[in-house]
Amino acid sequence: MAAPSQPQKSTYDVIVIGAGIQGSFTAYHLAQRHKDTLLLEQFLLPHSRGSSHGQSRIIRSAYPQEYYSRMMPDCFRLWQQLEAETGTTLYRKTGLLLLGPPGEPELEACRRSLGMEGLLDAAALAQRYPGFRLQAGQVAVLDSTAGVLFADRALRAVQEVFRRHGGTLRDGEKVLRIEPGATVTVTTTAGVYKAPRLIITAGAWTGAFVEQLGLHLPLQPLRIDVCYWREKQPGSANLGSVSPCFLTLGLSQAPHGIYGLPSIEYPGLMKVCHHHGSPTDPEKRDQTPSSAPRPDVAVLSSFISSYLPGLETQPAVMETCLYTNTPDEDFILDRHPKFSNIVIGAGFSGHGFKLAPVVGKLLCELSLGEEPSYNMAHFAITRFPGVLGAAQ
Repeated sequence: MAAPSQPQKSTYDVIVIGAGIQGSFTAYHLAQRHKDTLLLEQFLLPHSRGSSHGQSRIIRSAYPQEYYSRMMPDCFRLWQQLEAETGTTLYRKTGLLLLGPPGEPELEACRRSLGMEGLLDAAALAQRYPGFRLQAGQVAVLDSTAGVLFADRALRAVQEVFRRHGGTLRDGEKVLRIEPGATVTVTTTAGVYKAPRLIITAGAWTGAFVEQLGLHLPLQPLRIDVCYWREKQPGSANLGSVSPCFLTLGLSQAPHGIYGLPSIEYPGLMKVCHHHGSPTDPEKRDQTPSSAPRPDVAVLSSFISSYLPGLETQPAVMETCLYTNTPDEDFILDRHPKFSNIVIGAGFSGHGFKLAPVVGKLLCELSLGEEPSYNMAHFAITRFPGVLGAAQ
């Protein structure tokens, strides 16, 4: 005879809203600290509606901003720890080429972050990586530590360890209402939950949640075209699964930057994307008509013609993803200015996945009232004018 069903548990130490990579790593750190944690996800898992799906993301040591490059050794260590905990390979080392004009400030800052002096000119790059072609006078910096994170696999792995440490993950539950207080009450489509601490990591939906709490954050969801490009002759472009990733900095034809990853998702297709997109409502992202103009694809086609001549100049496969950008493209990692037991992680601006292990640790520390492991000045809500006024 089946045991009588138990009433659904409603009280936790911490509630985390949003089970993308940032929320999942936050919950992972909390559970490892023996906090009874509820992780809520509005969609059934796995899904492709947010920013954490897909098979690949770049991980790199090189960063123009020192406050990110300082975090990267810790990120690599924590990714390796997760690999060990799950017995799963989450990272493939490929190297990363940073392409741009010599003396470009961000390129120089990346080179400094690597502690390297050497540059590859067009001839040296072509000899070492025949699939790439620099324009006259341009240079490349190689980050040999970089590679590809297997994104879908990584998200599953961190959620698996979270559950293994006693965490509760409830998917298919949309949050309807947040009531602040010494105990926060979260009402979903399936229940009501209470906890003394709440962390919001809801990606493109974060803005709507914090507006309920009197806070207006300058978060702009963008719809990104994720494009895959076929080799003209299979194998001829030398862009297989172990070829380097790349990132452009300071190219006049791509002011927002272009990045690429080797053939992983689709054999023989290289992933090349513009680090930019069109403003969108996350609820209507997939309603864009197929006939709508795609200026980012035109930028990519021009770039591929010049820099990756072994690829066809029209994408073979196109998918979409969401970025949620802040005006300065730095993250928001901070306590609510009025409700200090509510912590917000948002605005990862298309470069947050690799940093998720440390982001999760920082959000965990903020929620528990501890001194954060890193300087948080660049991630403060108060850097945006007018936000505090709306929260009073």
